Amino acid sequence: MTRRTTAGVAMAMLILLIAADLTASPPNPYRQPAIVALGSGAASAGGFCGALPE
Repeated sequence: MTRRTTAGVAMAMLILLIAADLTASPPNPYRQPAIVALGSGAASAGGFCGALPE
């Protein structure tokens, strides 16, 4: 395979992946969490892998 073929296949796969992601769940900017929420009282979602179980 040449570089052009490899690059073309990689770009096609990337575009296919992005298209599949967008059709599965379209982006909704109003449901996004705040980037910086210092003092907002919003609890973090998920967990911390190094946290000890209670």
